[in-house]
Amino acid sequence: MAVHSKHPASAPPSPPVREKTGHLLLRGWCIFVLFMSLSGVAWVHAFGAAVAGMITIAGGVLSLVLWFVVRPPLQWRRLPWFVVGYVAWATLSLAWSAWPDTSALTLLLLWITTLQAVFIGSVLTWRELVRAVASALKWVLALSILFELWVSVFIGAPILPGLVVEKADDPIEYWSRNNLFDFPERIQGIMGNANLLAPVALLAIVVFAIRFASGAPRQGLLIAWMVLSAFLFVRASSATSYLAAVAVLVVLATALLMRHATRPGERTKYYVAYAVVGIGGLLTLWLLRDTIFSALGRSADLTGREGIWEKVLVRASERPWVGWGYATPWAPWDPAFDRWIIDHGQTVLQAHNMWIDVAMQLGIIGVVLLGVMYLAFVWRSWFFAVDRPRWDLRADRPYSPVTLLPTLVGAIVIVQGFAESTPLLLWGWLFVVMLGAKIKQSPHVGVGPAEQSAAIERGDAVERHEPTKQDA
Repeated sequence: MAVHSKHPASAPPSPPVREKTGHLLLRGWCIFVLFMSLSGVAWVHAFGAAVAGMITIAGGVLSLVLWFVVRPPLQWRRLPWFVVGYVAWATLSLAWSAWPDTSALTLLLLWITTLQAVFIGSVLTWRELVRAVASALKWVLALSILFELWVSVFIGAPILPGLVVEKADDPIEYWSRNNLFDFPERIQGIMGNANLLAPVALLAIVVFAIRFASGAPRQGLLIAWMVLSAFLFVRASSATSYLAAVAVLVVLATALLMRHATRPGERTKYYVAYAVVGIGGLLTLWLLRDTIFSALGRSADLTGREGIWEKVLVRASERPWVGWGYATPWAPWDPAFDRWIIDHGQTVLQAHNMWIDVAMQLGIIGVVLLGVMYLAFVWRSWFFAVDRPRWDLRADRPYSPVTLLPTLVGAIVIVQGFAESTPLLLWGWLFVVMLGAKIKQSPHVGVGPAEQSAAIERGDAVERHEPTKQDA
């Protein structure tokens, strides 16, 4: 006769694992920091430069305090030392800077952005990092479309920073130009600049697509977010971002082909084809620049950028090796920059080319340091994307879509750097440092001390496992 046992062999049922409150708050703070960097000058337009600066400094102090409280595992020997070298040289330039006040202020912003980048990469796992970036991008895109809708529906006229309804001397001064329903006129989002909105929208398409490919939940909503991102990308209508989108497609196609290479030497033909496409594309762009930029509604000199480059290069040639001192961005109240270069009646705040900008600020030495830093980032991010994850004898582990993020971000930032200086600050600098540091600290998604310690804090089991849809 069967007897019911009071001592079953299986473990008693337990509730599902939930994230600890402390880790939820920490991730929420990281999302806010990412939102601050992605929204850019929106804080200045809304609250003024002084308030925006205080929020940025307070955020850096809070992250530093949290770093000491959380104490995430950090392998000091695997820090992004090329980034450290560039920041150290920029700091050293304070000794000979021709604009010491501007150098001191902008160096503080550089230190804070670098600190925030390493902090986020240290306290979040790879999958959490992608989720946090996606959340921050949703806030930026949602606020951008709602802001433009609010201006068009309730204001019905262009507005200046500070929500002032007043006619400007030039449309470049407007925070919003009230163009949402005037297709194909450009819209500017909460950044107040279409050239800042477009690359963020392109980044959003990349991040949401990676989340979708990872099998993240609520995929219908992800598709909706991608549609909104594409709409804002097209309406921002940035020629540089269109070129960046082409670069993203080329890099993505090549990386996926590399992943399917099975025989030794098979990748060589893909590298050759990649080089031919890249070099051919650059030559075509240069030889047919008049036709291409006219089709995009831009002048062949990139809307006056060549004139800016000439003036900056003249100043750079006066101190070719060490430069005039760090200043990213240029302070419009500094006599050295006030009315130095004028565009549409406004003082220009950047060289619109990060390499020329660094050449003027930090000289040839600074350009070399920045070039080495980007070369290291591109190298690591590329092989992070195309090499199969392997830390033991097993060689058949599946690729993770997450590993494509750094190399695609690199494509966006590098292309942007030829027509903008924004990769030297805000989200461009933060993402390069954050992803580069994360690759060095955690070269495998879900594996390693940094990944496991964050999982423990989150409340997950610590045994090693393969990526699943739930991990996305």
